[in-house]
Amino acid sequence: MTRTLFHNGTIWTGTGSTVSALTTRNGRIEAVGAEALAGTADAIVDLQGGLLLPAFGDGHCHPDHAGFEAMGPRVRECGSVEEIVEEVRRYALAHPDAEWIVGASYDSTLVPGGVFDARWLDAAVPDRPVVLRAWDYHTVWCNTEAMRRAGLDASTPDTARGAYARRADGELLGTMYEWDAVDAVLGAAPARTTGDLVRALRLATESYAAAGVTWIQDAWVEHRSVEAYIEAARQGALAIRVNLGLRADPARWRDQLAEFAADRDRVRALHDDRLTANTVKFFMDGILENRTASLLDPYSDDPCARGMPIWPYEELLEAFTAVDEMGLQAHLHAIGDAGVRTALDAVEHVIRVNGPRDRRPVIAHVQVLDEADLPRFAELGVIANLQPLWARVDAAMTELTFPRIGAERARRQYLIGSLLRAGARVAFGSDWPVSDHRPLAGLPVAVTRENAEREPAGGWLPEERLTFDDALSAYTAGVAHQAFAEDDRGVLAPGKVADLVWLDADVRRMDPHDIALRSAVRGTWMAGTRIHPPSDRSSAL
Repeated sequence: MTRTLFHNGTIWTGTGSTVSALTTRNGRIEAVGAEALAGTADAIVDLQGGLLLPAFGDGHCHPDHAGFEAMGPRVRECGSVEEIVEEVRRYALAHPDAEWIVGASYDSTLVPGGVFDARWLDAAVPDRPVVLRAWDYHTVWCNTEAMRRAGLDASTPDTARGAYARRADGELLGTMYEWDAVDAVLGAAPARTTGDLVRALRLATESYAAAGVTWIQDAWVEHRSVEAYIEAARQGALAIRVNLGLRADPARWRDQLAEFAADRDRVRALHDDRLTANTVKFFMDGILENRTASLLDPYSDDPCARGMPIWPYEELLEAFTAVDEMGLQAHLHAIGDAGVRTALDAVEHVIRVNGPRDRRPVIAHVQVLDEADLPRFAELGVIANLQPLWARVDAAMTELTFPRIGAERARRQYLIGSLLRAGARVAFGSDWPVSDHRPLAGLPVAVTRENAEREPAGGWLPEERLTFDDALSAYTAGVAHQAFAEDDRGVLAPGKVADLVWLDADVRRMDPHDIALRSAVRGTWMAGTRIHPPSDRSSAL
């Protein structure tokens, strides 16, 4: 049993103190502080003045999507429609055998209203289907051939769960919003192979290890993807721990109950700490940028629109109750204030019907929150999972969100500080690849509420800023609580699992805006084993 000593730096325990030394043995923390300096060590890690802290977690992400972004046409960094079209052209020429070209994720703010034209992609690839997801993953842009292969034309109707942008004559423009419309085009594309999925998961989880993250919640897993996760676990392709959030479909949730049970049992049969399937994902609504997030009052720029609720309410209650009876954790996407209220109402219903238990439901995003619902998170034991990188003023906010919701609701976005003060449990996530997966990128925004240009000075909604300790806790202990793992992880104390991250500087003492640029992860350990830098793995994204 190797005893490893970490010293010569600052060790943030997450328990309100810092110490100068820590030892691990047999995958767990043996001692912290002066006790760690007693006796001899088999191995020594010199922190070189850096910071050691509990490894980070990500309570909401989509690693397969992130992996595929790296494998497909790389359009995320493109700064214009012309650059996107040229990248698609380049990829098509480099992959002449690809039947469909599927990629992500373009910036919706590049054109007014986020509405993109199929003809722009036709100019690059007229003879093969092209489908690109927007960075929100609730919208797609495709070329004319993709619509033709999918059987979509002017006669294709909008549905309660999907809509199509149209030209003045009613023809489809090439931009599709939400489930039914997005699935109509992507459903015609060949399914990803298990081998491709395994490769994407390897790339994504290695990137997480490099970012100091050792546990993630995949918040959108389809039944067909479970086999790929199991195969990835068998191959040792998962660099970190992943919990699967199996998506509940309003159209077939009753049939899914048996699938959920079977998938959970198959994963449990692996007896692999790196893979669990304990969660079911419910989408309450869409997003504000395309007016599909569910609002209590109409959109400011469209008085006829209140958004797109994904579930009929009674069906939601019945499905949620059934999932809860199976002992599965609910993870609910809710962006608009009506979506958040519906999620809270559903939790309250399940508690009343199924009785008390340690269920830890999660509401993810919580973008617009009515203040009347603020205390309900703590009262109902709901974890608020938020993405700190979104709590800043950027192009998406000024060009799409603010005009949609108006000034009053704009002041009720991402009330992270208020939730903490109201006693709610807060866990951080990234929603990667929607935004950067690195906690060192999200941390500065959480504590400043400023963008990269340091605007607005003092922070947007400055009362919602967090202290460094609160922000670090949301990435560590908060996510451990979400994962039902606080007995093992989230703080550094004797007996805890030795999940650690070593940073080259004490970020708590830096100018926050320098953190993402001038600090780096020097090492990541999971259960005492160093997983970054990799030894026998390929390079991360």
